[in-house]
Amino acid sequence: MSLFEISSAFSPQGDQEQAIAKLTKSLLAGNNHQTLLGVTGSGKTFTVANVIAAMGKPTLVMSHNKTLAAQLYSELKGFFPNNAVEYFVSYFDYYQPEAYIPRTDTYIEKDSSINDEIERLRLSSMSSLLTRKDVIVVASVSCIYGLGSPEDYQNMMVPVQIGQSLDRDDFLRDLVAILYERNDIEFLRGKFRVRGDVVEVYPAYLDEEAIRVEFFGDEIDRITSFDPQTGNGTTQLDQFTFYPAKQFVTPKDKMTRAIKAIREEMKERIEYFEKNQQYLEAQRIKQRTEYDIEMMQEMGFCQGIENYSRHLTGRPPGAKPGTLIDFFPPGEFFTVIDESHVSVPQIGGMYEGDRSRKQTLVDFGFRLPSALDNRPLKFDEYMASTGQRLYVSATPAKFEIENSRVGNKGYIPHKRKRIGEDEMVPERLPRISGSQQSISSFDPTKKGADLIVEQIIRPTGLLDPILTLRPLKGQIDETIELCRQRIEKNERVLVTTLTKRTAEDLTDYLRNVGLAVRYIHADVDAIERVEILRSLRAAEFDILVGINLLREGLDLPEVSLVCILDADKEGFLRSQTSLIQTVGRAARHVNGEAVLFADNITDSIQNLIDITEYRRRVQQEYNEKHGITPTSTKRGDQETLRLYMKGKAVEDSLVAESGEDVDTLSVIRELEEEMQEAATKLEFERAALIRDQINKLKKDAGETPLKVKRKKVRY
Repeated sequence: MSLFEISSAFSPQGDQEQAIAKLTKSLLAGNNHQTLLGVTGSGKTFTVANVIAAMGKPTLVMSHNKTLAAQLYSELKGFFPNNAVEYFVSYFDYYQPEAYIPRTDTYIEKDSSINDEIERLRLSSMSSLLTRKDVIVVASVSCIYGLGSPEDYQNMMVPVQIGQSLDRDDFLRDLVAILYERNDIEFLRGKFRVRGDVVEVYPAYLDEEAIRVEFFGDEIDRITSFDPQTGNGTTQLDQFTFYPAKQFVTPKDKMTRAIKAIREEMKERIEYFEKNQQYLEAQRIKQRTEYDIEMMQEMGFCQGIENYSRHLTGRPPGAKPGTLIDFFPPGEFFTVIDESHVSVPQIGGMYEGDRSRKQTLVDFGFRLPSALDNRPLKFDEYMASTGQRLYVSATPAKFEIENSRVGNKGYIPHKRKRIGEDEMVPERLPRISGSQQSISSFDPTKKGADLIVEQIIRPTGLLDPILTLRPLKGQIDETIELCRQRIEKNERVLVTTLTKRTAEDLTDYLRNVGLAVRYIHADVDAIERVEILRSLRAAEFDILVGINLLREGLDLPEVSLVCILDADKEGFLRSQTSLIQTVGRAARHVNGEAVLFADNITDSIQNLIDITEYRRRVQQEYNEKHGITPTSTKRGDQETLRLYMKGKAVEDSLVAESGEDVDTLSVIRELEEEMQEAATKLEFERAALIRDQINKLKKDAGETPLKVKRKKVRY
């Protein structure tokens, strides 16, 4: 019987059932690579949930950004309410890594703000993986970065049980050793307080639950969970295990050995700098390292302790760092990579970027060479660590396609030499093993088996958008007329251009002819983009002009038309993957259509046409067979995020009423509290919007925004 139990009012529909059966069959056969090619709106997450339940193994689900990871976490938590669904992403609300720019002699200090709630969720992920099997961790690329050793984390747990002989002071020392802090006044996560023979601990990984341990002499008399806000007890416990309060924890004996090794490396580095007459660098590394060592001796922790992770874990130089993946049972879990066409290249690109920045810090005496071993996994290390993988994408890239056709053990790496090379294999896509191949004839054990499974039938009956080709001449006038036709039906339009300047100029032109239009591109603040998309859905305007932001992750059911200008300008923005993803934005509307303005039919356009025709035919046949009438996707209105506008209105009214005598600092503090609260609730868009408002107020007040802190190096 599976460890996972799905809770859902729905059963597999369309070709979900065959996709679930084939993917499960392939995974149980031991294949390391399989791909779910699922179109927009086909219920890929529900399929993945069913595969997880069928496999019954701990599962790592990776997404390429925090927001999509939060969506997956929410959906999977709904599917598996009785299992441990965890969330593991970067715990920084904002993060500026340490760096040095030799050309200007500018040192950029590490600057960050840790989100306590996300840190709790990270610790909860680590704890769950060590104590239970029914665990699903939804993670960003953060999971391939260095983390404390699972052995050290497990060995430093502090178990207690009723009747146990334990001196109270020894218990307090154990808590301090796993980085809990005593605070008898402010009781927060990661803290404990003492009242006579009663010790109250707020575990860093629990949500609104603390533990009270009562002693009778040198014996534990009672263990109670209680509400940290009211102090009221909720449950009597027979036993409880306290896990470390931080991700980087090291036993005392290992810390002693590590400090000795750090001192030896520091001496070698000083000798190297002095031998090469780099006396400033020698003094710099000596001063910084000795300060860090002193902090580790006194506090058991220091700022940037992760840079000494190789010494703390006892790894040899160049060895693979410990990551979240090491907390999974080896060989007994599998990995789901969502939006794999984006996530896989992201995973592969992390190491080199991190290495380049740290090498400069090492060369100029800001860090010891061992800091280079605090790094993300290399791609080969990641592939070796994750074992069985399920790639999920509407547009899988060449890497996923070819490896899922090779089959079982190793993988074929692809080095991209130019933009667009890592694209799908278009001429074979319409003939992959999809819903047309029966489950019984699907043999995943056969050498060279096709392990790419299609899921192209939407339960709503919606077909892929109709494709229309029109000449480039007069494309703007044609676009205006097409937009007017859709606006009369109360439908929305997306228009894609090739440059930011074109997007802005086209927006001005369309506005001058009386159309309600806005533009969106990379220079528009992230949260303002979210607000623009909300306004489009709410019919506050009708046409959105953009570049490359109208692709994966956008759910806009009201959009029925996508106009792609200059569609025959082959390149990244007009590659097959980009075209399919962009056209897919109209796939949630029953009147969905995509108009491509082109004088030449490029390979990407032709492949788009072939794939779209194939998918429309399959869906149409299914609809006719089952008597399904296509219906548009329905989704609730998104709550407004227009906090910036509201804040500006409040600011203006305050100034109008009281002149310039406004306590800006007080307003900033209130907004910072709101930002932290929003981030705690995983409302990252709202939190970032508040951050933008804070930055504007700080800029107006002449203070430094929440960005990079730069300073000249002085010794």
